[in-house]
Amino acid sequence: MDTKTASPKAASRRAKGTAALTVVSPAASRARTAPGDAKTSLRGALTGLSLESHEPIGKQIFRSLREAIFTGLLAPGAPLSEKEVSELFQVSRQPVREAFIKLVEAGVLQVLPQRGTFVKRISPRRVREGRFIREAIEAAVVRKAADVITDKQLAELAANLREQKAASRLNDTAAFLACDEQFHFLIAQSIDCVAAWETIQDIKAQMDRVRYLSLHEVSPLDLLIKQHALIVNGLKAHDPDAAESAMRAHLREILVSLTPVAKLNPDWFEPDEPADASLTW
Repeated sequence: MDTKTASPKAASRRAKGTAALTVVSPAASRARTAPGDAKTSLRGALTGLSLESHEPIGKQIFRSLREAIFTGLLAPGAPLSEKEVSELFQVSRQPVREAFIKLVEAGVLQVLPQRGTFVKRISPRRVREGRFIREAIEAAVVRKAADVITDKQLAELAANLREQKAASRLNDTAAFLACDEQFHFLIAQSIDCVAAWETIQDIKAQMDRVRYLSLHEVSPLDLLIKQHALIVNGLKAHDPDAAESAMRAHLREILVSLTPVAKLNPDWFEPDEPADASLTW
């Protein structure tokens, strides 16, 4: 799937609460993280950092590395060095260390004693756990939104859907994913509870990694857009049951794509645990 530059509107949305996304195919990311190319990949992950930004440098490093992992620029097994990151960006090791700690807590980095720090493989169990927790939060949010959402906020969601469709027509996954993040953010914003969206950012880390893989291989953009449209229909009708049902169905799409994506990319995933079936409903 081709990758294109996100639109100016997408850039504007990122300034309001979502981050830049550069999506590459799994095959391309594996090539980029070959042993002799690791430094190039790491440098690519840090191209969005800026000392002129209002955002603390540690947070910028965390965000950039997290996105590089989510999109596959840094594939499972890729090594990361505090020294190398700090030298590439010419900062002290302290903000880099803080970013690494947060990435370990999010479950996407692992520290192996005497060996170093590496990008972790995707855990199917943590995907299911993240989906379970995210669904509980977003189902509550969308029910409340169905009661209180305004015409202006519905118009913003409708505009977002149009941008999703435009991105789909252009096969622009980067722009689509920016729209997708903004779509869920707007629903939380409609009930004046952006904290709900912020709370699930790390919880959904493993979901996001699967999502980026599935867009290339399993879950087509048009299907996700139809699911978003059903959520908007429920909100527009001020029908909490319909909005909640549509949101739950949308978030459970990950359960449909998880197994085929793992089979297509076995080196990206930890062994599955059959006992996790209780988290699939």
